[in-house]
Amino acid sequence: MKFTGNRTLILGGSCDLAITLAKRMIEAGLFPILTYRNEKGRKYISENLKDCQKKYSSLYLEFGNRDSIDSLLHQTGDDIDFMVDFAQGNLESLVASADIEVVYSYFAENISFRAEIVKKVARIMMKNKRGRLVYISSSAAKRPNPGQGFYAAAKLASEAIYKNLGLELGGHGITTVTLRPGYIDSGRGKKFIQDHSKKVIDKVPIKRALTKKEVAEAILFYLSNSATGFNATEISMDGGLAAGK
Repeated sequence: MKFTGNRTLILGGSCDLAITLAKRMIEAGLFPILTYRNEKGRKYISENLKDCQKKYSSLYLEFGNRDSIDSLLHQTGDDIDFMVDFAQGNLESLVASADIEVVYSYFAENISFRAEIVKKVARIMMKNKRGRLVYISSSAAKRPNPGQGFYAAAKLASEAIYKNLGLELGGHGITTVTLRPGYIDSGRGKKFIQDHSKKVIDKVPIKRALTKKEVAEAILFYLSNSATGFNATEISMDGGLAAGK
């Protein structure tokens, strides 16, 4: 695969999927910049990419802390070619029983804060007259389980931000794609699958969860020159989960 650009900002860079992607990016000659929100995340990135010294960087970004955006972008400068957004807080609660203060905070962090980052990164890309942003949503945006109402709402709102960015700036060489993965054998999804294995897998037509490598390879493709025709769109990668009842 060929790429127009090199430096890739990865939001939520301490998750397993982001690290899998970073390793694949390094193999492809790209330079990932992974964000972390605490010392635990920084150490996790360092431990998992210890064989890739000087081929990546990691920077602090705490969702909800607006000052951390300016600090991050000051360190990256005007040198961001791609952005992949994995960042997402977790709020599982029935709508009728949710703590409303927690809900307000959750949406501020996962929608308003994200919108500010997207705006500022897009302006950097406009100076360079090119850029590609991939948002990692979820099949829950279309087919949530009970208790995922706020999570799904935040995902859908964020999808709209990315879609409109692609509509507005596609003519300036800046395009966007949203990927909606289904069940992944990684992170929180892995534990959920382990706890509800038969019930979960029976819903998926291919009868298995996605692997981290599969999803990372798909993301890399959507960053490549071969995928430039995809813009302002949502793509499901869920083994057919959302296709039927």
